[in-house]
Amino acid sequence: MTERDLIQQCLANDRNAQRQLYERYKNAMYTLAYRVTGDFDTAAEVLQDAFLRVFRHLGDFQGKSTLGAWIKTIVVRTALGELHRRRVRFESLEPHHEASNVDWGAALDVEYLEHAIQALPEGYRAVFVLAEVEGFSHKEIGDMLGISEGTSKSQLFYAKKRLRQTLTLT
Repeated sequence: MTERDLIQQCLANDRNAQRQLYERYKNAMYTLAYRVTGDFDTAAEVLQDAFLRVFRHLGDFQGKSTLGAWIKTIVVRTALGELHRRRVRFESLEPHHEASNVDWGAALDVEYLEHAIQALPEGYRAVFVLAEVEGFSHKEIGDMLGISEGTSKSQLFYAKKRLRQTLTLT
């Protein structure tokens, strides 16, 4: 089924089409929600809230991007809204020196990198994931997070600095 057909059937309240749309995108969107929020349970809540928004506003989809990109934007905004709702503030730009519970005696692999990213303060992590993993520009990140483009660049700089410190074997 084409993307356009799927959208039309969802708009006609076809439950099978809605299930198919959800199944098509749920794994990638859950992963994105987790990377932004850093919490499995919160990511699951964000996923459900985001798909409710997707189905409520599917008629507003203009096709200027792919459906997946449109849904991704909704997931990111929903995740960020949840973080704001929980009164999460962006870290100050001063570096922190927190101990890590990662066993650095083992070889650095994807699991350690994922752990290091999740250990970043929420503001750093959100900007890092949006810029480096999802490929958003600093202007887009600023718009999504309600921060300036310069603050986005600064948060990314300090996130990378923190990751380098964490991942450097000493």
